[in-house]
Amino acid sequence: MDGMAGQVTYYRYPASEFQAPPGGFDLRVGPNRFTVDRVELQLESLERTVAGALRFEGVAPWPVTWLSPGIMGWYAWMPFMECYHGVISLDHAIHGALTVDGAEIDLTGGRGYTEKDWGRRFPAAWVWFQSNHFPQPGTSLTASVAVIPWLRSAFPGFIIGLWHDGALYRFATYTRARVEKLHIGEHVIDWVVRDRRHRLEMRLHRADAGLLYAPSIADMAGRVAETLRATATVRLSALDGQQEHIIFEGDARNGGLEVVGDPRQLAGKGET
Repeated sequence: MDGMAGQVTYYRYPASEFQAPPGGFDLRVGPNRFTVDRVELQLESLERTVAGALRFEGVAPWPVTWLSPGIMGWYAWMPFMECYHGVISLDHAIHGALTVDGAEIDLTGGRGYTEKDWGRRFPAAWVWFQSNHFPQPGTSLTASVAVIPWLRSAFPGFIIGLWHDGALYRFATYTRARVEKLHIGEHVIDWVVRDRRHRLEMRLHRADAGLLYAPSIADMAGRVAETLRATATVRLSALDGQQEHIIFEGDARNGGLEVVGDPRQLAGKGET
């Protein structure tokens, strides 16, 4: 995906060329390889050719424990979830270059983020945002809310992580945080969450998007509109009785944003 132009190129490989051995993150699709600290690309088509290698330094993974094995918390242990989500690195430095249609693009000095999804299919509706392009290097925000099937019903579940100054501030359904406001407009998304100690306010500005191929149970016939040009205004406050103390406040650029499905499915109790 060309984030500036919104141009998407889809490369097809037979299933036999997919490898994902257990015991660590080492994904291979044909000659392409993705690991925790490296990406190697060799993509060829009539539309676009991409080749090169990127090395990642100072990766910041989402903490993993037995009780909370990653960003999904204890929900990750549920065998009937239709989609699982993981964050490999919230933020890291990039070294290396890619050659796109013969032109070299040096990405050294940039910031990177790595996540993964797996399962049977994507949710019926969701909002996803991510950016680690804040004025202060080392700050990263990932936020998502989605319709989660649960036994014979469904509910809107959310997971948000703000990585700042070496600390991870988590807000999620499984941490008993709650949504104070979620308004999904045509141009702007206003989203406020809180728990007993912190409040996180986010205003996300939508932008023109490209169409990505998306999986279903049978094939890759789905389409997901994603932009890498969204922006956001973010404020994190510490709560002390009736007082609030601002821990972080800043604007993000070059944000990834997806808004899929009926927004009304994402409104739970207490939301607007």
